[in-house]
Amino acid sequence: MAIGEMPKRPYKDDVMLSVIGLGGVVLMGESQNEADRLVAEAVKQGVNYFDVAPTYGDAEERLGPALEPYREGVFLACKTTKRDAKGAREELERSLQRLRTEIVDLYQFHGIGSMQDVEQILAPDGAGEAFLEARRRGRVRYLGFSAHAEEPALALMDRFPCDSVLFPINYVCYAHGSFGSRVLEHARRKGMARLAIKALARTRRGKGDDKAFPKCWYRPVSEPDAAKQALRFTLSQDVTAAVPPGDPSLYRLCLSLAPECTPLTPQEQTALLASAKDIAPIFPH
Repeated sequence: MAIGEMPKRPYKDDVMLSVIGLGGVVLMGESQNEADRLVAEAVKQGVNYFDVAPTYGDAEERLGPALEPYREGVFLACKTTKRDAKGAREELERSLQRLRTEIVDLYQFHGIGSMQDVEQILAPDGAGEAFLEARRRGRVRYLGFSAHAEEPALALMDRFPCDSVLFPINYVCYAHGSFGSRVLEHARRKGMARLAIKALARTRRGKGDDKAFPKCWYRPVSEPDAAKQALRFTLSQDVTAAVPPGDPSLYRLCLSLAPECTPLTPQEQTALLASAKDIAPIFPH
């Protein structure tokens, strides 16, 4: 890999993903011209992993046209919050239409937060049936889920044939009960790919924080040196890729930092975790 080149890591089979993905929230609320520019810029810098969801405002409508010229060379992930088969089928078809594509590379159950979510997905006429059907029909290539809670994530991995999991992997959360480590280890044992979110999350948002980064519901790590350490931590945890915060400036910061993100040494990781002991994590554990 040349100096300054975007690193890539294996997902599954022969698929290699850029260690930084473009999350759809980056495009949410932007003009089509700006969305086109952001996507073209991402592809030029080596990004081939794009993640979006219907809940991200108008992101699907923006990403579809912007990504169309590059579609054959990128890995497109989408999600649904629908837990029933009918709703999941309908939302997938709507997403495919908005994204101007015949197939989604990765389709995910979005935001698994409770065992109730898991039971609804796996019940007769649950979304799990629609996912398996969509893969048989060639409408999706891989199946996975995103989650913010460990117990339902572990349960779904045991009960549904997922190819990957998208989970918060964040140094502050790790410093408080190793939140996320059990999910990574279980996914590893299952042969599932691990994808990360919330790498730059510091703590919950305080008064006035929405003005600086309105697309973040948490207070992010925004100082370049600190952000580099946070991103290095996440990419040191045996993950394929990380999706940065939805703020365009933070996303671009991660793009610039990625080629320099060598693995943390044990001493560096210990020091970073110690620095977070008095910071309240966004996901208490």
